[in-house]
This record gives sequence, C-alpha cells and structure tokens, in this order.
Amino acid sequence: MSEKKSNVGTGRTASSRLTESRFGWLLDPKLATVVLASIAVVFAGGLIQISYGAYSMTFFEAWRALFNPDVVFNPQAWDAFLLGETMPEMSSESLIVWNIRLPRVFVAALVGMNLGVSGAIFQAVTRNELASPFILGVSSGAGLTILLTLVVFGSLTAFLPIIAAVGGAVAFLIVYVIAWKNGTSPIRLVLAGVIVGTVFGSLQTGLFFFADDIGVVQSAIAWTTGSLTGTDWDQVRLVLPSTVVVVLLAVVGSRQMDVLLLGERTAQSLGMSVEKARFALSGVAVLAASASIAVAGIVGFVGLIVPHMVRNLVGSDSKKLIVGCLFVGPALMVSADVGARLALSPTQIPVGIVTGLLGGPYFLYLMRKQKNMGEI
Repeated sequence: MSEKKSNVGTGRTASSRLTESRFGWLLDPKLATVVLASIAVVFAGGLIQISYGAYSMTFFEAWRALFNPDVVFNPQAWDAFLLGETMPEMSSESLIVWNIRLPRVFVAALVGMNLGVSGAIFQAVTRNELASPFILGVSSGAGLTILLTLVVFGSLTAFLPIIAAVGGAVAFLIVYVIAWKNGTSPIRLVLAGVIVGTVFGSLQTGLFFFADDIGVVQSAIAWTTGSLTGTDWDQVRLVLPSTVVVVLLAVVGSRQMDVLLLGERTAQSLGMSVEKARFALSGVAVLAASASIAVAGIVGFVGLIVPHMVRNLVGSDSKKLIVGCLFVGPALMVSADVGARLALSPTQIPVGIVTGLLGGPYFLYLMRKQKNMGEI
C-alpha cells in the first residue's frame, strides 16, 4: 500500500514538474512586469484618447461613459460593436466614447500586436536584428498597391484594405522567389527584401507624379505614412480575426523560432525541415503585417524596435519574446497615437510620423549601446 502511494506521489511530482517546465516561463517576474506595465500604459493612453475630441468631455465623464453598465453588460451593444448589428440607444457621452473614440484605441492596440509579432518572427527567420516588414518588402508592396489603386483604379478604393494586404503578401512571395537558390538563407532573404523594397519604393514615388487630385495625394500620404484617423468598429472587425490567428500560430511556432536561431545545420540535425518552418513562420509574419497595413496603412519602426525592446527586457526566449511583443506593441502604438492626436491639436498627424520620431532615436541608442548589431 505504501509503495503504491509512493508511486502515485512520484507520478504527481513528475507531472507537476513537466507542467512547470512547459508553463513556468509565464511566471517570469521580468515578463510579468513588462505585461503589467504595458497594460497600464495602454489603459492610461486609452483614457486620454477617449477624453479628447470635438465633443468636450472631462476625464471623469469619459471614465463614467467607458464603464457605463448599460453598455458594458448589454449584449445588444456588443452585437453592434463586434457583429455590425443595430446600435442600441445610449447617452451622448457613451455613444461618442464607445462608437467613435474607443475603436481607435482597439485598432491601435491590435496593430501594435501584429507589427510587434511580425517583426519578432522576421528577425528569428532571418537571424538578423535589422529585419522587419519594411526590410523584407511587405510594407513597400502594400504601399505600391495602395498608390496604384488610388491613382489608377479609383473605383476599387472600397477594397483598399484587402488590396493592401494582398500587395504585402505578393511582395514577400517575390522576395522569397528571388532569394531561392536550392533553398533560401537569412542573408539572401534580407538582400532580396532590400532589392524589392527599393524597386517598389521608386515605383511609389513615380506614381505620385500621375496623381492630379490633391485629395488622392493626401489619402495616399495618409496610407503610406500610417494613420488611425477615422477608424471605427469596421476596422476592429476586420483585423481582430486575423490577429487571433496570428497570436495562436506565433505562440505555437515559438519553438521553431528558437531552433532556427541555432543555425540551419543545427536545426537540420534536430530533425527540422528548415525551409518549411521558415516559409510557414514567414507566412504568419506576413499575415500579421498585412492585417495591420489593411487598417492603419504603413506604420514604420514598430515592427523593428518592439522586438528589440522586449528582448532587452525579458531575454531572447521566443515564447517570452512573442508574449512581450503582444503587450509592448500595443503600449507603443496607443502612446504614439495619443501623441499624433494631441501634439498639434486640433490638427491630427499620421501616427507613422510619431513612431518614426520615437523609433529613430531609440534605435540610434541601441546602435551606440551594442557593439555588434546584425545577426542574432
């Protein structure tokens, strides 16, 4: 009897140890600090965002409207927000906060998630700290299709988000084809991305000369610099499903990211099909970047610096890196959008300008701090 109890106890101990080994990383105090601090930043930035606008509202009024139980616990309201059903009656403050201002915060957070995860995956796939959706051609491909649609195929502007996402995906496929030579390599992917980005960027500049309508030019600039002006629940509904898919696939693929960082030979010796893993992970990164481009345009530097920030805070373990990016990305985007909205109030500037102004000095600081940058 005692032997059976001992065996049972040993089995439970082994099971608990296995569980701790699999999920113990979630209890990392550094990661927990990053997550909680990022949530606080998003919450504070969101409260500031919903408190300012053409309709004057104090912080207290915005807070009361945000936590109005008649909205928070109203299934009809959530059907309207998430499914596009008829909006129920609510107070003016609640209508403005929930239907106009709050979706912009949600879109900013979702875009930050997607760009952060996309950058982290691209950096792992290429084993290069400088990799991002910009470097690998995704952003330039989306920008070119946006401009082409606005300047040449104006009747298709209603499908601009989908066209932008398709453009980013096609651009990366071109990069992959160029980089292929009995397989791909990290350095060839980066070089091919630079080539495609340069060519597509030149074509974008050339298309501006064919735009006669100043409205078209302004709309194109807003798309190619990244903007959250005018976003609503339609954009939330557009980007939310793909974000859920990206998060799940990124967490599942984090082990493959760690193995790829060991080098191709080591990965192959461990039984990994390197090309399949690299292409599958790249597909997740392209989906993430395309989803953000589809609702906010081309927001620069977020996909590049967020993985760096998280890596410096929690280390290079891919699971922690992905989870950190899911929270630091939204914190950066929401903060940047607050700056974009209030810096030159009442004029709103594209959020991509703010992320560039924030990202440039931070990346310069990283370059000065680290002697060796490039390969991870």
